[in-house]
Amino acid sequence: MPEMPEVETIRRTLADKVVGRRIEAVKIDLPRLVKWPSVSEFKEAVTGRKIERLDRRGKYLLFRLEHDLVMVVHLRMTGRLYYVPAGYQHDKFTHIVFDLDNNDALIYADSRTLGTLYAIHLADLGRIAGLATMGPEPLSPEFTFDYFRMMLKKRQSSIKAVLLNQQLIGGLGNIYVDESLAVAGIAPTRPAASLSEDETQKLYRAINQVIEEGIAHGGTSFRDYRDGVGQTGSHQHYLRVYGRKGQPCQRCGMPIVRTEVAGRGTHFCPICQR
Repeated sequence: MPEMPEVETIRRTLADKVVGRRIEAVKIDLPRLVKWPSVSEFKEAVTGRKIERLDRRGKYLLFRLEHDLVMVVHLRMTGRLYYVPAGYQHDKFTHIVFDLDNNDALIYADSRTLGTLYAIHLADLGRIAGLATMGPEPLSPEFTFDYFRMMLKKRQSSIKAVLLNQQLIGGLGNIYVDESLAVAGIAPTRPAASLSEDETQKLYRAINQVIEEGIAHGGTSFRDYRDGVGQTGSHQHYLRVYGRKGQPCQRCGMPIVRTEVAGRGTHFCPICQR
């Protein structure tokens, strides 16, 4: 958390604010958040450069700066990236401030300080392991049904573990995997290769559906997540199973169960997802 819909919402809400702006100065009070290059080199690299585009790949935000430099931000568990007006009072979790040429700022805050930032040339993005090995993401042209079907046929791991594997599908996380399996009516413990053609079709459609829903609702906010202007999402009000342990299934009324699958807390309906 945040997952693909949340990161895409952050990208959309930030783009109009920061694209075309120049980074005038950078203040960093927690150097270990910068993974490449050194903190001093990072500051030197991004300072004075204009933000030309803001892209996303999986759960990574890619700030395309002048002269093919890319500032990469991965929020991990509790990172927040948002735009603030001049004079804004930063909270105790603010660790990086990018001062912009209109006197406003881009803030990176993180309560658990697990996020990562890089300043790297476009041609060298493959040096970031998570980007280099990431599989096709939902809603992209590369995420075809044929790819999905063939990928599942080769794997005996639980379907939940397969869907969480970023090398197979980029951007999916715990919330949207549980929701996808609920929509498709598939138990999270099923071996991936055991799914029938019909089940595979249902799951493929469900993955794209729940990602679209999450983006439409501005993401899911339980604790830390905020969009690029500090607002919460509303998708938590539309979840079918995730976070609803003991509450009735919206289809059959049976209480939602919480267990652990693939090392992650997992929510499902024991009747609808046999």
